[in-house]
Amino acid sequence: MKKIAFIGAGSFLFTRNLARDILTFPAFDDVELALVDINSERLAQVEKAVNKLVSLGGHKAKVTATTDRGKGLDGADGVVSTILAGGVDVWRYDVEIPKKYGVDINQGDTRGPAGIFRALRTIPVMLDICRDIEKFCPRAILLNYSNPMAMLCRAMQGNTHVNTTGLCHSVQGTASMLARWIGAAEDEITYLCAGINHQAWYLEYKWKGEDAYPLIQKALEKPEIYREEIVRNEMYRHLGYYVTESSGHNSEYNAWFRKRQDLIEKYCHPGTGWNPGVYGYCLNEYLERKKTYQTDMEKWMSETPNLERGNEYAACIFNAIIGDGELYQFNGNVRNANLVDNLPAGCCVEVPVLVSRAGIRPMHVGPLPAHLAILTGVNAQCEELAVEGAITGDRRKIFHAICMDPLTQAVLSLEEIKTMVDEMFEANKNWLPQFKTSYDMQNGGIK
Repeated sequence: MKKIAFIGAGSFLFTRNLARDILTFPAFDDVELALVDINSERLAQVEKAVNKLVSLGGHKAKVTATTDRGKGLDGADGVVSTILAGGVDVWRYDVEIPKKYGVDINQGDTRGPAGIFRALRTIPVMLDICRDIEKFCPRAILLNYSNPMAMLCRAMQGNTHVNTTGLCHSVQGTASMLARWIGAAEDEITYLCAGINHQAWYLEYKWKGEDAYPLIQKALEKPEIYREEIVRNEMYRHLGYYVTESSGHNSEYNAWFRKRQDLIEKYCHPGTGWNPGVYGYCLNEYLERKKTYQTDMEKWMSETPNLERGNEYAACIFNAIIGDGELYQFNGNVRNANLVDNLPAGCCVEVPVLVSRAGIRPMHVGPLPAHLAILTGVNAQCEELAVEGAITGDRRKIFHAICMDPLTQAVLSLEEIKTMVDEMFEANKNWLPQFKTSYDMQNGGIK
């Protein structure tokens, strides 16, 4: 019997979908699914949902639930992380404080001032999880779905011995969207995609072996398709390559779309399913889900769910490593060890990865086009500096990382950024015990 532990299992939608996917593989028919969460009420509800999947599928799997992380991890072959460190009462400051200073944030979970402070709260928790993995299941593979993806993976991969990679659905999700736009079957599409999480680029996108970019260009002439992803479509029109992740996210990662209200009105508000113009969209959507969590759960429990495998990577990766050993390729988050030539060495990149019983084998991509490497490299370097500051407890490094964020520096002066960062530290002080000192900018040192 294999054992797969879910850390942060109280995420009802994500946990039940990943459990469903895992159960579709014969190698995991009798798997132990160990659910771990600090919220015992949510944990009990998710346990019922996963047991329902086991029963409907006629599986021999065993479902366990515990608030004791060590117990849940003990003897695990695989681990999934979907945690959120800090509830909405602290998360809201990541969005609300920058907004007060003019930095209009839509998602706020990946990079920039909001993503960095989310990383500062989450990195210590992830490192504690890794220490437990080293203690209770040192040979297990950890698949991380928690954000901010790149900074968390960089911290874990640089400071622990855990075998881990980070997974996001933006690569396969965007590839599917583009296929729909050009009328292609998904299984006839191939691509080469590389960069960093939420800002990787389709260096190749082919349909039946032929370059499909001309078809994408033609599709964007249709107003309904252009409006579906205005920010990303503008980036493609001017940069020549399509970027992963939604317009809502990508409107934050550069200086072009959110630095002035007129630009937000022009590029961000019109019709997209991800509402890129709505300040605090991700936070507000979370608040709405929090309100409807109970009714959504009860509705799902009263229905007959779809038992077919979804398009997340996790189950296929587990099957390749600890299941039947079938070779699998995915885009994963790993350290840049001669993988993308013109991004910083050692930073966290998102590149094609082959996985089998032999483990995870990232693929060398080569250089990004020079103009893409500039934008992507700036964001990667900000992440590197933020992770270093998080590990060492150096507030000055955090300030400098936020100073160099493309959107922040397009809106604020250095002094304004310092005032904003100080306020964010104050709002987060109960979550950031590693930062014991303040910095004296006038004298250029720590006091």
